[in-house]
Parts: sequence; C-alpha cells; structure tokens
Amino acid sequence: MNPARKRKVRLVVFLTAALVLAAALAYTSFSSASSAVQPSQLLASSTPGQSYQLTGKVVKDSVVRRRESISFRVRDRKGRDSVLVNYAGAVPDPFREGREVIIDVKRAGASREVYTGEKDTLITKCPSKFRDSKTDSTGMPASKTS
Repeated sequence: MNPARKRKVRLVVFLTAALVLAAALAYTSFSSASSAVQPSQLLASSTPGQSYQLTGKVVKDSVVRRRESISFRVRDRKGRDSVLVNYAGAVPDPFREGREVIIDVKRAGASREVYTGEKDTLITKCPSKFRDSKTDSTGMPASKTS
C-alpha cells in the first residue's frame, strides 16, 4: 500500500473515532442532566420511585437530628410550600436553617409531602460573602464618608 494513502486512511479512522467519542460524551452529559425542582413543583406533580433534584431553603425550626439521620423541611425560595426530607448521609458543615440546599430525593410512599434524600447528595449553597446591604445605584458598595 502506498505510504501517503496509508496516512490518509489512519487520519480518517482517528478523526471518525474522535467524533464518535465526542458525540457519546455530549449525549451522556445532556441525557443525565436534570433540572432542579422546588417543593411546590413536587407537591403538584411527583411520581413515587422517581428521583428529583430538590432545591429550596431549609425551614426554620424544622431540623431534627437523629443518631444516623436528619429530617428537615425544605420550602420554596420565595414561597410557603414545603416538603419533609428524611436524609441519611454526609451533612455539609454549612448546613443550617435558612440556607439554600440541593438534594436528590425520591417520594416516600403515598404522601406527596414526605421525601427520602439519596445518600451523600446533600449540597448546601452558601450565601455570598460579597453581598452588602448598603449599595449605591450601580450595585457597588457605598463609600463610607466620615
């Protein structure tokens, strides 16, 4: 076989393989992604046994710690609807009432208000340390004048 033709065949084979692998990676990335839902969306339409990524704020005075697990209520970011989550797994240090969380949950039985958190999926979103209550019209911190 001619060496120039051999190089062209190799190039075409390697480019085809790279394209197939890139397409497989893109497919797996997008097919496994799920959008986060808030408690009001779960209350409206959830199916037992199906996994959901729940996001919202931990309700004040709802955290109950047990020996091997923790229970807490998660409410909509801007609303009152909430669901109870029973979770056994690693709890992040910044987890506390009023913080936003993201957790993978499944509906527990017939109740639309009780969910079981999947082990080691609890993530706590920390409030921004750059947020300042006193800002000027541009959104920048107001300068202090003495």
